This record gives sequence, structure tokens and C-alpha cells, in this order.
Amino acid sequence: MSDEPAEVRRQRGAALKELTAEDLELWGAEELTERIEILAAEIERARAQIARKDASRAAADAFFKRHD
Repeated sequence: MSDEPAEVRRQRGAALKELTAEDLELWGAEELTERIEILAAEIERARAQIARKDASRAAADAFFKRHD
């Protein structure tokens, strides 16, 4: 048994909730531009993951499709 405390896992979506709750009035124009670039990259990463999942699902559907 370990004396170290268990790592607390954040709830799914917690980071996004925190991100969207930030007060953008405190950010400068350059910081906001950088933020947009980072968020755009994250959107592309999410879209790529969706495409992989869709491809996996299509492959599974094709494999298990009945040939009547």
C-alpha cells in the first residue's frame, strides 16, 4: 500500500468548461490571437479523431455486415 494520495482525475470536459469561463477582457490582442491559433489546432485534432473513429466504425460495419 502506498502512502501517497491517489491522483484526482478531472471530470471529462472540465478543462473546456474552465476555458470558456475565462474573462477575455483581461487578454491582450496578441494573446487572443495565440489563443485562437491554439484552439483551431485543437479543433483540427478533434476532427481527426472523429475521422479515425468514423473509419473504424465503417470498417467494423463492413466486416460484420450480413451477406444475405
